[in-house]
Amino acid sequence: MSYLSLTDADREAMLEAIGVGSIDDLFDQVPAGVRFERELDVPPALSEVELMRHLEELAARNAHFGTELSFLGAGIYDHYVPAVIDAFLARGEFLTAYTPYQPEMSQGVLQAIFEYQTAICELTGMDVSNASGYDGTTVAADACFVAKHTSDRSKVVLAETLNPQVRQVVKTYARGFGLEVVEVPHDGGVTDPDRIRAAAADAAAVVFQQPNFFGCLEPAPDLAAAASEAGAHAIAHVDLMSLGLLEAPGAYGCAMAIGEGQSVGCPPLYGGPHYGFFAARQEFIRRMPGRIVGETVDEDGQRGYVLTLQTREQHIRREKATSNMTTNQTLLALAGLFTLCWLGPQGLREVGETCVALAEHAKAALHGRGFELAFPERTTFKEFAVRVPRPAREVIREARARGVHPGYAIGRDYEGLDDVLLVTVTEKRVPADIERLADVLAEVSG
Repeated sequence: MSYLSLTDADREAMLEAIGVGSIDDLFDQVPAGVRFERELDVPPALSEVELMRHLEELAARNAHFGTELSFLGAGIYDHYVPAVIDAFLARGEFLTAYTPYQPEMSQGVLQAIFEYQTAICELTGMDVSNASGYDGTTVAADACFVAKHTSDRSKVVLAETLNPQVRQVVKTYARGFGLEVVEVPHDGGVTDPDRIRAAAADAAAVVFQQPNFFGCLEPAPDLAAAASEAGAHAIAHVDLMSLGLLEAPGAYGCAMAIGEGQSVGCPPLYGGPHYGFFAARQEFIRRMPGRIVGETVDEDGQRGYVLTLQTREQHIRREKATSNMTTNQTLLALAGLFTLCWLGPQGLREVGETCVALAEHAKAALHGRGFELAFPERTTFKEFAVRVPRPAREVIREARARGVHPGYAIGRDYEGLDDVLLVTVTEKRVPADIERLADVLAEVSG
């Protein structure tokens, strides 16, 4: 525990410096009628040893991947984070650096962000990337805002198979952005391009997820083409960890590629903090939210890095700003960069192949115990939806009592799917884990 000591002598010295006799004198201007005169009703102070024990007891109440065998995903995933990542992030240059407004003092951080942007562009097939966003939900709202201002249209189309939290955040921001939100229902776990084409007739953007929330692979090139034919910008919400295997959004005609970066470089962290990524074609660069680091040369011709195209509200007038969501998540985004460098292209592909193979093994193991897939005809990546003979929430509760978290209850967000469980299998699971999952589900579903 780090702390700053504060002695009575320190307090007296500070009071003397500002010219008052006591701490109470600092509140002379506060009317007596609004002062809180009694002692606070809080427990007595603890010693450091007692406080550490108390915090450990509180922390022990939390379930985590060390106490449960977990197959929970639904947007936040338990991928392996290399040990070297914490070593990098603990370096003071990265850990304590905030906005690198002074390039002459911040070349290391600026170059690291520039390399992050480059990696995101390479993975997504896009021309430009910002320095990151808060998470995969706010970058979706930002992308819709960009689409509105580059199309003069005020409607956005969301595939129902887009993460429910992403859809909800877009709807929340849509009220302030003056956007109409239309959702297109799924057909058997994926989105019909013809439905997208019809809904996008006067839309600024179409947002879909690949792989989608059910784990199924969407006909992404067809969805992007349907959006473009209707004059809407195609926006793909993608999982970085899948891009070692799946085609880049830029290759099938998307205008923007966005997503939650947590799967690369960040533990689940109880749901956050994480980082979002935002990449787009060159034509959108002056409307992109957040920070962008550019490469330049100094007066001696030496290569250097600077913040460029700064169009957030703190730099220009609010009504001309591209984003009012302010800062980014540089430290966590750099964790993503370092992880991608550690993996390399072949390593990223191998992780994807491992996820696919283990997920297929899990499907077979569950089928062997009588469970059926909710969308049996669909190809999946690392998640799949399986039907259980009881409400999924009850199954989850009883399985967790046996030390296994079997997945996410899709019925929380989709009507009529109360008996469907979303199972996630990453490279950290092994065949023995999958067999245990199948055995426990069979036991609690009987």
